[in-house]
Amino acid sequence: MVKVNYLEKFYFELKITPNLYYELFLDLVSALTDEALEEYNETIIVRSESELDNIKEGVEAFAKELSNAFETEVKCDFELSKKENKDWVQEYQKSVQPIEVGSFYITPSWHLSDEITNENIIKIDPTLSFGSGHHETTSNCLLAIDKYVKQNDTLCDVGSGSGILAIAAKQKGALVDICDTDPEAVTDALRNFAMNNLEVSNSWVGSVNQCKTQYDVVVANIVADILVMIANDLLKATKKDGLLVLSGIMEQYADKVMNKYQRKCELVEEISKNEWRTFVFKKLVD
Repeated sequence: MVKVNYLEKFYFELKITPNLYYELFLDLVSALTDEALEEYNETIIVRSESELDNIKEGVEAFAKELSNAFETEVKCDFELSKKENKDWVQEYQKSVQPIEVGSFYITPSWHLSDEITNENIIKIDPTLSFGSGHHETTSNCLLAIDKYVKQNDTLCDVGSGSGILAIAAKQKGALVDICDTDPEAVTDALRNFAMNNLEVSNSWVGSVNQCKTQYDVVVANIVADILVMIANDLLKATKKDGLLVLSGIMEQYADKVMNKYQRKCELVEEISKNEWRTFVFKKLVD
């Protein structure tokens, strides 16, 4: 997956920091390049042996389109540099530190220590699918899973990414299915499950519309527009009186998501951190 050849003397690094719509820019950059990406403090970092001016130009054009569409100034700060080659994968590994969220202790495998006493250890090696527990949307979901998921609950993680949320649910005793439209994400999630000596019940490449059953809990940490778009499928996959945990919602889009789900659901809890919102709904009607 890492494309930099350490025999090359130099590589290029592009840092992109949007002022708005971070998740949209992240999706765009992921689509524009198959190079390894890193997220750090709301900055997207791309590294490559090839020059990255075309990525910068594409992001600039996208920012202009968003500005026109939303009638607000959308812009990005860029830092493009040519650097002497080194093992930056190792540098990245140093930057991903363990974190505690609720009763869970999330750690990359390279930070494992015999001194850890927390029983709910989740080992996650973030890759292109991300998901180390540090982002607000992920930590909000972990708090919801910690509070609401019970032994023997059936749960589907829609857009599973690294699998961190599904692994947390499995540690709470749930029977877990996962799906993601990105085949690489499903592969990464299954690898992380195996690293934690856990197994999923079912996994597939695709979305929630391929569910063959209903679940006690459905978790979807995606983005607001997609949550609205696939609302009927998410509701269909949730049992009556079951829970929907919806995340990846920026504050300015919270009402849009709320309006879409409140006709068939009761809001159980809203979890907020910085500009991010996570809703826990109880489905009231089929």
